[in-house]
Amino acid sequence: MYRVRMVMLMAFLTAILVLIGRLVGGTSGALIFFLIALGINFLSYYYSDRIAIAMTGSRPLSPSEAPELYAIIERLCRRAGLPMPRVYLTPSPQPNAFATGRNPQHAAVAVTEGLLHYLNEAEIEGVLAHELAHIKNRDTLIATIAAALAGAITFIADVVRWGFIFGGYRDSEEGGYHPIAALVLALVAPFAALIIQLAISRAAEFQADATGAHIAGRADGLISALLKLEKASQQIPMHVNPATSHLFIVNPLSGEALASLFSTHPPIAERVKRLQAIQRNLHKIGR
Repeated sequence: MYRVRMVMLMAFLTAILVLIGRLVGGTSGALIFFLIALGINFLSYYYSDRIAIAMTGSRPLSPSEAPELYAIIERLCRRAGLPMPRVYLTPSPQPNAFATGRNPQHAAVAVTEGLLHYLNEAEIEGVLAHELAHIKNRDTLIATIAAALAGAITFIADVVRWGFIFGGYRDSEEGGYHPIAALVLALVAPFAALIIQLAISRAAEFQADATGAHIAGRADGLISALLKLEKASQQIPMHVNPATSHLFIVNPLSGEALASLFSTHPPIAERVKRLQAIQRNLHKIGR
């Protein structure tokens, strides 16, 4: 049901983009915007990992630089049945991490410098299990495409609105263009796209928490890590492009009031509450 819900939300984003094209340019406009959606999906599929790594300024991290980190990832990958991902280091004192890549064979995990200094081994294991869960659930691809589609919808809606301001659009006698409907959609579409993107991202975080706890065999490490990361994100700034904020385990911009208002992450308190229930179940199973 989780994957079905994700596919449906992605379909809604594509439908919004195509509908804007239909109202602006009729059948040909719908086709053009559909091709735009396909192009975005194609680029996101093949280049999402490179784009994310480049935008965050991350660099490759070798086993000799972080042998303990590699040992944890290798152990968790065996438990999850995943191939070893590429490992990167993000130059930021804020403790955080993210995963990216179109599938497990082309995945990458990045940790910040702050994460390696701020968390203990159990907490780092919990964070890495969460990121590997994103890879296992294919969340990294879905989140990247959703962000790209939402960005395209917002950009095109802006173009349509500016067209009205400067009088660039006229009603078509052939019925291809509907100015009032297009204007309403241009005003509403960015908010609808944002809500759908938030729904996708928040559902993925909850699912990755649960899957990650089962990969690690415990949830207490991730619980402790989330509480520390939430506090650190409010005290230690992270200079990162807002377009990549949804990738991280904790919103790196949560210290900013406007960013937290439209956060791509569910509240830490709710995540901890769900993880505590999982921890109790794992404890019962382990008896």
